[in-house]
Amino acid sequence: MTDTDSILGAGRYVTDGGLETDLLFNRGFELPEFAAFPLIETDDGASALESYYDEFAEIALSAGAGLVLETPTWRANPDWASQVGYDGEEMDRANRAAVHLMQRVKARNAVGSTLIAGVVGPRGDGYVSDGRSDRDEAAEYHSQQIQSFADEGVDFVHAMTITGAAEAVGIVKACRASGVPVAISFTVETDGRLPDGSTLREAIELVDSEAAPDWFGVNCAHPTHIVEAFDGGDWQSRIAELRPNASTLTHEELDAMEVLDTGDVGLLTSSLDALRPHLPKLAIVGGCCGTDSSHVAALWGIKT
Repeated sequence: MTDTDSILGAGRYVTDGGLETDLLFNRGFELPEFAAFPLIETDDGASALESYYDEFAEIALSAGAGLVLETPTWRANPDWASQVGYDGEEMDRANRAAVHLMQRVKARNAVGSTLIAGVVGPRGDGYVSDGRSDRDEAAEYHSQQIQSFADEGVDFVHAMTITGAAEAVGIVKACRASGVPVAISFTVETDGRLPDGSTLREAIELVDSEAAPDWFGVNCAHPTHIVEAFDGGDWQSRIAELRPNASTLTHEELDAMEVLDTGDVGLLTSSLDALRPHLPKLAIVGGCCGTDSSHVAALWGIKT
């Protein structure tokens, strides 16, 4: 059973933007393997992260909306954490510290309704399907990170940039075993299909049939790419969160770039507004690669 209404109600929520690209290109931090979570453990890094999230709290206040604080833990899973020198115990510590950081941000910002989400990323590359199809293997793989979040009292787990239904099913199963709500956000290519070639509809309906999350989202794709997935079906009412890229480039082109493509803000806002009639349950809006607080403010109609 899904629990979207009891978690989100009829509220609207601001969430953050392209954390990693903002830290790397705008704030001058090195991010080995595109991992932001190690910054939590340094004074300068933690301060920069808190300042980053404060900007989105200000947008929420200006918009009269709630706030979803999503932990900087997209790479804090076993395979990626090991590549930046973290073992299982150190990874657990970092995931818990990320929730504590979000709790500090929540405590000092007077946003009426604030939810904390523990962010899970894909086991493999967020732009490329790894071809894995074992649901139980995926559940076991992600269970440690999810349990860390559950233990620290997150409001829900948000799995982002997921490239196929099998991993999504495993993540949902792990969240149900830990007793924590869960949202699944897929990424799509320029044709609106997932990196594994399935349609967004196929992926959502398959996951719903095996292990339904509380809601779905789409992230790391421009709205002009996301709209290609829509066919008017009832499945679109399962999408409650959008975190679009600023750029209209393909994932392959973005991977190859050495400078940040911040996109056309006017096109970003107008094309996202064009998606709204297709998404009757859309409640959470933020950004992904190439976006910062100015993009998210624009998406909420806030002038900066």
